[in-house]
Amino acid sequence: MAQRLSLSARRARIAWAFLAPAVLVLLAVAAYPLFRTFQLSLFRANLLDYPLRPEWVGLANYAYMVRDLYWWTSVKNTVIFTVASVGLETVLGLGIALLVNARFPLRGAMRTAMLIPWAIPTVVSAQMWRWMYNDVYGVVNDLLLRAHLIAKPLAWLADPHLVLPAIIAVDVWKTTPFMALLLLAGLQSIPEELYEASRVDGASGAQQFWFITLPLLVPALLVALIFRTLDALRVFDVIYVMSGVNPSTMSMSVYARQQLVDFGDLGYGSALSTGIFFIIALFVVLYLSVLRVEVD
Repeated sequence: MAQRLSLSARRARIAWAFLAPAVLVLLAVAAYPLFRTFQLSLFRANLLDYPLRPEWVGLANYAYMVRDLYWWTSVKNTVIFTVASVGLETVLGLGIALLVNARFPLRGAMRTAMLIPWAIPTVVSAQMWRWMYNDVYGVVNDLLLRAHLIAKPLAWLADPHLVLPAIIAVDVWKTTPFMALLLLAGLQSIPEELYEASRVDGASGAQQFWFITLPLLVPALLVALIFRTLDALRVFDVIYVMSGVNPSTMSMSVYARQQLVDFGDLGYGSALSTGIFFIIALFVVLYLSVLRVEVD
């Protein structure tokens, strides 16, 4: 027993030795900016003032953030965006992964083609969809009118009831291939012998999915959810390009950028950025706790 613990301890030390350079780089790149952001959040300072004269206010910026209705609106928009986009991307990504994991002609070409939306830069795809959503010359309205699904052109990016679902649809179109790629890697790690044995026992395709594929895919699925949730919670580019600082779609990152850059409020913008960090950290802790339970 003692020998086993000693071997485990040596492996842990070796693992930390390999991780140490990456941890040091991460601390140098991320720790100081995070500390500086938190430090600035305790002051009242405006970037438009020269020279900059920070005034100590303690937690006043955070107290104002708790009362700021625009901040809570941006939190609500971000949560809605995250839940809807990640949920749809997971379902569609799993379906695509199951499809391209099957054996059929031109499977390699299909796998390559499905990555095209993900390979397009987000700013480019957001601008492209902004043109397509245009209520005057957009192709989306034209196709829906031709299919008799709508009676008149819709102002997708001007209607407060349509703009957030429209942006979510763009994010789902772009990022579903990423989810499919991660889940495809998980599917390919499942031994084929399990399916062969289940077929011998008379298991149907649905039974193979529920009792073999899905349970063994859970670790890969949780990792994919972590990556996409973190990305969705800090969403900025697709929302800012398509709708700017519209209160109907403004995410946490867009609102923090508005306060920091447009209004020059360095202290409050830093407080908002710190709040975003802690919200994302909370989701990371929850996901890692679930992942640890599944792995154990």
